[in-house]
Amino acid sequence: MEILTQLTKTTSKPARRCGRGIGSGLGGHTSGRGAKGDLARGKTKLTFDGTKIKKSWIKRLPFLRGKNRLNNQKSIITFTLTQIDKWFKKDELVDLNSLSQKTKISFKRLNAQVKILSAGEITKALKFKGVLVSDSTSKKIIAAGGNIE
Repeated sequence: MEILTQLTKTTSKPARRCGRGIGSGLGGHTSGRGAKGDLARGKTKLTFDGTKIKKSWIKRLPFLRGKNRLNNQKSIITFTLTQIDKWFKKDELVDLNSLSQKTKISFKRLNAQVKILSAGEITKALKFKGVLVSDSTSKKIIAAGGNIE
């Protein structure tokens, strides 16, 4: 009797196997699928909506014309003047290539534009080319001695 008390307790039970007869404890006749119908017999199409056509999900979809209509929209990635001032040295060119090298972001792959916002200050004269610049940012850049092409 002392040996039985020293054995480790088993707390996990094996999973019940559905549809393997009445003795399995889970399903003999219908195996938990209910009575008749497509759900009991096999698979139903995801698009199946009964026999009605007027209110089917195909009729409810909007008319999307053209290839990748939603994917052609360009997204705008923004950077602040403090970030630009920290990344670049005096008289350097700030364009898409130099920004992608500094940030490790591929703007061509993302189909994105870059915009510089005026948060913070700029202390160096930098050249900006091929990026969008807000009005207040352009005033700060010109005041620091830089130019925008």
